[in-house]
Amino acid sequence: MSKIWAALMRPSVKYSTITLLVIGAVVGLALWGGLNTVISETSTLEFCITCHEMRDTVYAEYKETIHYQNRTGVRVICADCHIPHEIVPKLLRKAGAIKELWGKATGIVDTPEKFEAHRMELATNEWKRMEGNGSHECRNCHAFGAMEAKKQKPKAQKKHAEAVKAGKTCIDCHKGVAHLLPKEYEDPADSE
Repeated sequence: MSKIWAALMRPSVKYSTITLLVIGAVVGLALWGGLNTVISETSTLEFCITCHEMRDTVYAEYKETIHYQNRTGVRVICADCHIPHEIVPKLLRKAGAIKELWGKATGIVDTPEKFEAHRMELATNEWKRMEGNGSHECRNCHAFGAMEAKKQKPKAQKKHAEAVKAGKTCIDCHKGVAHLLPKEYEDPADSE
């Protein structure tokens, strides 16, 4: 290893510094462009529903929600909720998604029945991620400060005011907003 490092640190006798910098910049831009293309292509709705488990379960559920079809015509896709917009969190999320692909490839969730058997675990992981970042993806579109409380139903007005006061995030109350809740899920609000 030390020989490799020494060779990398030795000045080039064949190429000028400017040539090496230009080559490095071109290679760096090509790698960045390739990575950006892969991230963009794997963040589309079409890519997300290539797995029949997604297409036949959570995608079918999502199509019945206000995030899919609503009076304003604004449609949210998988990436809007499940992939951060900022580059470092986005790369970390994409790296974490490798575990999900592994589950598909190894047969852990390769059928709707197996997906259902793991739904609580999958949902819990996603809820923890969203709680950890303060429901950041939700807040790209929904912000307490931008809500017109007077246009909300009285119960929503009260709950949102309580949530702001308690420092809650969107996912604390809206776990079943785009997908069915796991059968094992027990809403803490039901025990109040």
